[in-house]
Amino acid sequence: MAGLVAAAMLGGMMAGSAQANDQPFAAWLQELRAEAVQKGIKQSTLDAALTGIKPIPRVIELDRKQPEFTLTFQQYIDRVVPQSRIDRGRAMMAEHKALLEPISERYGVPARVIVALWGIETDFGRVTGNFPVVEALATLAYDGRRSAFFRKELMDALTILDEGHIAPKAMIGSWAGAMGQNQFMPSSFRAYAVDYSGDGRRDIWTTQPDIFASIANYLSRVGWKSDQTWGRPVRLPNGFDATLAAQKTVKPISEWQAMGVRRANGGDLPTRDLPAMIVQPGGAEGPAFMVYDNFEAILKWNRSTYFALAAGRLSDALGNIDSAE
Repeated sequence: MAGLVAAAMLGGMMAGSAQANDQPFAAWLQELRAEAVQKGIKQSTLDAALTGIKPIPRVIELDRKQPEFTLTFQQYIDRVVPQSRIDRGRAMMAEHKALLEPISERYGVPARVIVALWGIETDFGRVTGNFPVVEALATLAYDGRRSAFFRKELMDALTILDEGHIAPKAMIGSWAGAMGQNQFMPSSFRAYAVDYSGDGRRDIWTTQPDIFASIANYLSRVGWKSDQTWGRPVRLPNGFDATLAAQKTVKPISEWQAMGVRRANGGDLPTRDLPAMIVQPGGAEGPAFMVYDNFEAILKWNRSTYFALAAGRLSDALGNIDSAE
């Protein structure tokens, strides 16, 4: 799930207890409509989007029963970056080369990174969710657990509809409201989605130029640096102080080199003295990575270290980059 919203959701999932809304849904919805009108959303949009909607029990069930994160890092990588996804991603890069190249040039984000995020989020547009976004968000906004957060997302979704980017029935996404082939929450859509095709709509559901450009624009806006990569696997020296990784200590590459950190194949680290961190997603006994500023940009898309490393590893594979060298 893309964006600043992802971090807010993760925080919200751990805060507050589940509380039912004592107000009848119809009365709550009427108040929501009044607020939307005050924000400038047209009555016709509200009629089209809100008429006849009801809370979706399955959405609440999924919200309450999110699985605990129990995969090891290697299990996660095996699941998220299988060879089949690498092969499919390479085929997609070849198929869309003429479109990806100018988008990559314009936003300063490599095509392999754009396609990697597209692949991880929705398996290259194959799995985008099947919930009506407005109804799902209304369910979560009416529910007492994270109502303020989802009420804002619902207002953003209604604004997107009011601006004509998508029809209400076509606004389909995940149970939590993440939309389209890049899984933007409505607030992320409003901040970062792009009308690259020039048809007057920002369509992340079906318009490939908009999908790719929106991914690239997001990363560019949150700090992606076009002259750097995300990071690389490294080999740590015996006796390496694991607290340096746990505490996210930043040092120039030359200092890590002096401490005995090497490329995964044993070679010297790059001579360019970028600020870098060591990440050990599986703890002190697991694999190690040296990551740069662009890793932080991926983390702004999704705050999961596993996700960011998977995106980096997949992007390297799509670019036929041997990151051990």
